[in-house]
Amino acid sequence: MQDAKGIIVTPSFGYLNRKIKEGGGTLVSEQHLGQKDTQILRSKVNQVIQGFDKNLVANKHNPVIREKLTSMIRDAVMQEGEKFPSLLRPALESLAEEIQDEILGFGVITKLLDDPEISEVMVLGRRVSLTEKIMVVYYEKDGRVYEADVVPPDEETVYSIIEKIGAPIGRRADESMPMMDARLPDGSRVNAIIPPLALDGPCLTIRKFKKAVDIEHLIHLYKAFTERDAEFMESCVRGRLNIVVSGGTGSGKTTTLNALSSFIPSDERIITIEDAAELQLKQPHVVRLETRPPNMEGKGAITIRDEVRNALRMRPDRIVVGEVRSGEALDMLQAMNTGHDGSLTTGHANSPRDMLARLETMVLMSGMDLPVRAIREQIASAVNLIIQQDRFRDGRRKITQLVAILGIEGDKIITQDLLSYSGRVDALVPAPGRSRFIPVLEKANIPVPSWMEEAI
Repeated sequence: MQDAKGIIVTPSFGYLNRKIKEGGGTLVSEQHLGQKDTQILRSKVNQVIQGFDKNLVANKHNPVIREKLTSMIRDAVMQEGEKFPSLLRPALESLAEEIQDEILGFGVITKLLDDPEISEVMVLGRRVSLTEKIMVVYYEKDGRVYEADVVPPDEETVYSIIEKIGAPIGRRADESMPMMDARLPDGSRVNAIIPPLALDGPCLTIRKFKKAVDIEHLIHLYKAFTERDAEFMESCVRGRLNIVVSGGTGSGKTTTLNALSSFIPSDERIITIEDAAELQLKQPHVVRLETRPPNMEGKGAITIRDEVRNALRMRPDRIVVGEVRSGEALDMLQAMNTGHDGSLTTGHANSPRDMLARLETMVLMSGMDLPVRAIREQIASAVNLIIQQDRFRDGRRKITQLVAILGIEGDKIITQDLLSYSGRVDALVPAPGRSRFIPVLEKANIPVPSWMEEAI
């Protein structure tokens, strides 16, 4: 290297470390960078790993087996590493971790996925110039997005990660189907989209699904609602009211749905239906269903609508649909109207009124030529309560409205706010006119909360 005056300067160890990392190499020591030796060692270790028991590798998600494989990989690196004097122990430890992440995890994003504070991991292509592009990793923490300080993976590695995620559950992303929805073994939601749809390279988005958050954490730690709100929602679930949780993307709808589902009595038969299984119900009698994408010939797809219709033949006490997006809304409403009270689902909408409009649109997407009034009558008689979940600019997620459906007058669905968010007190407060919902509660034998009867 030369400085501004043309004097040769020996690069610092930190500079070399950075440049090697940028090139995908492994830091070894100040005297021996050993990049060539590292590549040879990695190849030899991979040969050793190929000889591992296939059953062990196939069950790598089992914690006990995972720990055993981790130890085996580290031992293989250390034993082979003794043949390369240029590689010091810290470098061997680092290489062992890299290989463990590749074999047991998902490469450079493994550490991010293992971090409980990170809620989302995103990998995308960034175009540097007309002829050059790089892959970049971002993550979300506390509601804010940061660029990850990791060695950028190449496109081939990202494709490999996508394949590793999709293959175990029969999902794929290729030219015939360049979009993929999948899940990780822990329930984290995965979306992948590749060229030609993604112009700058494969794009991978992983929304980490935290272990089922109990009500106490939502109340006291996340302050999503209060104990009073939780008691009322529990009464509505146990009283078998049909509930829709609405909200925008990433607002916490699934977490709230999980919380509501925990109120379902343990002696009931519950059937859950999802695109990618995320719900984590603790009741003993739960049947979990998941959709299936079409095969390479474009056939064999099983949709949420197919599974909702099938669920009606499975003697459910409750049907819980992860999210209604299309024509399955009609089947869900019909289930709610034909004896399957207490059903729960979520939907994308910015407000409860928008949720009602979206339900109308989704019913029309079923292909049934129904008049608008008939659709609204179905909605008004099926849905009892809409819970609105919002995500604030600072990353907080809160329930901001509880809205009751009181019926239909003319062509208009009648709604009534029960609780509405107040920024002044940072909580839900009782809304005027809430007592109109009391007859519905009494009919369902649900205890009427004191705040609903209080004078305005």
